[in-house]
Formats: sequence, C-alpha cells, structure tokens
Amino acid sequence: MAKKILFIVGDFVEDYEIMVPFQALAAVGHRVTAVCPKKKAGEFVRTAVHDFEGDQTYSEKPGHNFTLNGTFDDIHAADFDALVIPGGRAPEYLRLDPKVLELVRHFAATAKPIAAICHGAQLLAAADVLGGKSCSAYPACAPEVTKAGGTYTSIEVTEAAVDGNLVTAPAWPAHPQWIAKFLEVLGTKITL
Repeated sequence: MAKKILFIVGDFVEDYEIMVPFQALAAVGHRVTAVCPKKKAGEFVRTAVHDFEGDQTYSEKPGHNFTLNGTFDDIHAADFDALVIPGGRAPEYLRLDPKVLELVRHFAATAKPIAAICHGAQLLAAADVLGGKSCSAYPACAPEVTKAGGTYTSIEVTEAAVDGNLVTAPAWPAHPQWIAKFLEVLGTKITL
C-alpha cells in the first residue's frame, strides 16, 4: 500500500539527499510531497552537492534547482504516514521555524517512520525528539545529538542505523542502506 511521505527541505539542501530518496520512494509507488517554509508548490529550492575529497570536511558545489510539489502552509502532518529530513545546510536554519519543529514532533509523538540523513539530525535535536534514541548523522552533528538526549551512532559513511521508527545515516553514500532500511520500516515489499 502506498504511503504518503513528507519531505521538509530548504535552500541548499544537499542535492543527492533530496533528489535520490524523493525519486526512489516515488519509483516504488509512494506518494512523496516536498515542502519548504515560505514557498509554494511549483517554486524551487536551490541544492548543494557535498563531496568527500579527502579534506577535513566535505566540499560544497552548486547543485540543481529542486521543484517543490507541495505548499508548506497547506500541509497537515496528520495527512502523512512518514517524514524524510534531508541534510545539507537547510536544517541549520529550518530548525528555527516553530512550525517545522511542530511537524517533526508530530511524527515522533505518533511513532510514524522518520528518515533523517546527514545534518537532518539538527532538526531532530531542535525538536527535542531524540531522548533515548540512537541516531547517526554527519559526525559534526554528534554533539547536538547527545545534547538532545540521544546516543550518537558512529558508523561508516556507507551504513545506516535503525532505532524503532527512526532511520538515520551519516551522508548520501549510505543511500543504498538508508533507503532500503526506511522501506523496511515503512513496510514496503519489493519483489524481484
């Protein structure tokens, strides 16, 4: 059965972390809606490509424009079955929006599936929904996870972690595991 999945995004969301899961979840039949505060369906957010090139942190390059297919002010969390929080720089400022935090809290309080990757953990921490949870994220977010009462899970950049309804990963190289584990939590069955 198709699920209705909400993506909360903003300008300079990580390109792969919005494009790949959005398309993959739609490809298997789920109905995905991407929204951004103060933007409407048909408008776009700018993306950034974060690459791992041997420096002490990721490099950042211009990505694509990602067209939103939902209007932030029109959505109701209760209408959705699951939440996806991509990383990049967007979570840094999205966590300052009270309605964004309210949306995140709804999914956590109702135990609906949540998938967060990279800096997406910043929204989880700001919404104060990590208490007693294990959570992976980009390593620079580890202090935020622990300060919010969560246990930071240090895993390889190609791995994903699951704690109940929460599926997390350090960055986009984990997509094969992160998306597969999220599909399991959603109850999605793929047969070959």
